[in-house]
Amino acid sequence: MGLAGLKVMLVEDHGFQRRLGLRLLADLGLDHLHEAADGYQALDLLRGMPEPPDVVLVDLDMPGMDGVEFIGIVAQEKLAHSIAVVSAMEPALLHTVQVMAKASGLRVLGCIEKPLTPGKLTTVLSLYESAPGPAIAAAEVEVTLEQARTALSRGEVTAWFQPQAEFGNGKIVGVEALARWRLADGRMVPPVAFVPLMEAGGLVDELTSLMLVQACAWSKRWQARGLDLKVSVNVSAQNLTGPEVADRYEAILREHGVSPERIVLEITESSVMSDTARGLGMLARLRLKGFGLSVDDFGTGYSSLSQLSQIPFTELKIDRGFVAGAPTQPRKRAMIETSLDLARKLGLAVVAEGVETIEEWQLLAQLGCDYAQGYLISAPVPGEQLPDAIQRWRQTQL
Repeated sequence: MGLAGLKVMLVEDHGFQRRLGLRLLADLGLDHLHEAADGYQALDLLRGMPEPPDVVLVDLDMPGMDGVEFIGIVAQEKLAHSIAVVSAMEPALLHTVQVMAKASGLRVLGCIEKPLTPGKLTTVLSLYESAPGPAIAAAEVEVTLEQARTALSRGEVTAWFQPQAEFGNGKIVGVEALARWRLADGRMVPPVAFVPLMEAGGLVDELTSLMLVQACAWSKRWQARGLDLKVSVNVSAQNLTGPEVADRYEAILREHGVSPERIVLEITESSVMSDTARGLGMLARLRLKGFGLSVDDFGTGYSSLSQLSQIPFTELKIDRGFVAGAPTQPRKRAMIETSLDLARKLGLAVVAEGVETIEEWQLLAQLGCDYAQGYLISAPVPGEQLPDAIQRWRQTQL
């Protein structure tokens, strides 16, 4: 699309600063520009727009409604695709705003310190170009619970796989199975649009079983081609309901002739902790049967260390939110160092998610992380394309 095609709104209470900002944006070739003097005026304008702007530039320190409250409402009502914060802001507060916005599918492009300059604006706006946010993709496809049920029964939901590489030698040692749903017209339904729907509609057990079945089937095919890989499958807290679940998962593996040692079950940190007593017994049984157990998205939930130490986990996954930008953000680096230190003490392997740059790879390798997963290595691919994706990675020079 190029910067010129972006629709941008600038929210700034200071008249002179606002006019200056608009002039700089116009000089960059942007002609879809909107302005507002405060949060209330901005919300009125946004609610009246036929489609949301691509980027809202907002000052955090505004009279009446501050920028944090404004961003919260924009995220909740999906009034924009992304935002960028215009003010000097300490990293901890920026991270809080990012987490808050991300939870609602709103991208935070980052921070621009005043005074505004063409260079600073170009840098932050080009981030929008580099990877359109999940909110855009999700808005394009709306699906119902009935469609989701039909898609599961017709086999339209399939597992794609994202490789995990060892930091020591770059070798691919495992993959994560990720649910992908392609509609009859070829459009993909993003997981953010269908996974919560399936969880709310009681279909998540069926989805997990389907992912396990496909993980086992592909594992056998890859093994026949000489690829010996562990496969991680996501498990929702709703799956961990009764003692029979462990037996059912084991039965699926036995049917395919796959050993539980080859399968890692990823459990989101916040969901484990919400119902510890029931979940603990279930996780203990799965571990006894030989399944690997992984704490997914570590650091984004509200776990206590005592609960973490009670559960027989074998692996910890560092959330992509801490990995992105860690080479230049000391707080993110500190979170990673602490997680690695904790994992070592608990005897857990560590996978870093969302590794996208060579700088991130080098930092994590230097800090002693075990495995990397992310677009630097490969995007998720259908099972038949995995050997080619691994071959491409082998030829990559880091």
